[in-house]
Amino acid sequence: MCIFVIMLKDIVNIDPEVLSGRPVFKGTRVPIKALFDYMESGKTLDAFFSDFPAVKHSQVVSLLNLAQQLLISSNDKAAA
Repeated sequence: MCIFVIMLKDIVNIDPEVLSGRPVFKGTRVPIKALFDYMESGKTLDAFFSDFPAVKHSQVVSLLNLAQQLLISSNDKAAA
């Protein structure tokens, strides 16, 4: 689980001085929640990047890959 925390710190910033401590994409003021809100509402990633140009494609891909790895790892542990 520790590797996930290290990887997350490369993607996400949580700082009480930035958006009251809400998780944001590192180097931006864009909340992580905005990405999931876009996905939940059926908007495309292209629309997200158009509306939030400060977020890099690599950041989104890394975040989604990390979420996938975390879920797979948790599922593997639960099945064992």
